[in-house]
Amino acid sequence: MSSPTPAARPSTGRTAVLFRVFALLALLALGATYTAPAWWVSLKAPNYPAQTFPDGVKIMFHVDRVANGCQLRNSKEVLEKEALDCVHEMDTINHFVGMYPIASGGPVEKLLSPFLFAFIGVLIVGFAVPGVNARTVVMGLGFAATAVWMTLALYSSNGVQYLGRNWVAGLVDSLGRAEDEGKDEALHPLVRQLKESLEKSGIVVDPTAPKAAEDATKAQLVDVLKALYEMKAPVELGVEPKPWSSRGIDVMAWHYEESLGRWFNEPLKNGRLVAIMKTTTHVVYGALLAAMLVFLWVGRRPRSPLFLALAAVPMILPIGFLAEYSGWLWWYGHSLNAMGAFTLKPFMPTVFGEGKVAQFSTHSYPAIGFGLMCVVAGSMAIAALMRRSLPDAAKD
Repeated sequence: MSSPTPAARPSTGRTAVLFRVFALLALLALGATYTAPAWWVSLKAPNYPAQTFPDGVKIMFHVDRVANGCQLRNSKEVLEKEALDCVHEMDTINHFVGMYPIASGGPVEKLLSPFLFAFIGVLIVGFAVPGVNARTVVMGLGFAATAVWMTLALYSSNGVQYLGRNWVAGLVDSLGRAEDEGKDEALHPLVRQLKESLEKSGIVVDPTAPKAAEDATKAQLVDVLKALYEMKAPVELGVEPKPWSSRGIDVMAWHYEESLGRWFNEPLKNGRLVAIMKTTTHVVYGALLAAMLVFLWVGRRPRSPLFLALAAVPMILPIGFLAEYSGWLWWYGHSLNAMGAFTLKPFMPTVFGEGKVAQFSTHSYPAIGFGLMCVVAGSMAIAALMRRSLPDAAKD
């Protein structure tokens, strides 16, 4: 049997171009993933009629925050000036069974998400850049910029300015926002109960501040967080309260402690959890710096099987997200606080599909961001297979 003619085989040059095109597609999808919701969850029950909650009590999980999934309704029957806040609504429902607020989940992941995505982006670019020296320079500059950015954000005196506005907005939204007094009668009973509970806890912001996080600048949002911190700082006789710190790691730790203690004020227990999250942040920070050095070394060995690790990390992005999401759902269902009004046995909330908890039906499904993660994974898998088919001389 005769071998295929050269014309019947894809040219080496065409394959080299195509695998880089797929890597570029993965890079674009990665950027879009960061801004899009990755997953959504909705609770439905008879006491949440479709006229008021057409999608149920719905929230959207982004990689850096949890956002309101309820949309502003435009109908003759219902007049709304702003959408119902379903993040607060769901928190209110959950706290009756002893479940911690939604903001208690994934504090380290949300804080470090921009640096993790930047790290993955550098890997994708390094996989596509031809030439050992050029690849080393590009990856080295990319990793160095990410390392400096991450260090400033986490540990500099005003590090929060280096973090994304949406992350800060998510912190403000989860702690509650000021409401006009005249609106109370229009609020859903559970939302009104949440507002009253927050006020009893002292979570009140300056009435002149923006009413919604989407209307504020990042500087204004940080001012709101600082005001809340100073308002709630413990006062001890003869002891000055610890001053506000806007280091990223400190803002995360304080907000995490506030979230844990919103419904269940257990300082010792919550303090241990906060210490764990701060330690985890330090560990992940160090691990990410070490990974940068390792992958910079790997990038200089394009003919080694290890080089495919540059593509493998982006390929596992959707798997990693699902593992994190499932792990935190397990934590919520197995960390029910005894202070809840009702007692439930530990349970695993629904990860995918529909489930049932008491009178509530739960719905948990991927959103466009998860689809984009799959595009990243699929594009890099194709790029890796195409590159693998190249002769060694064309891999450098």
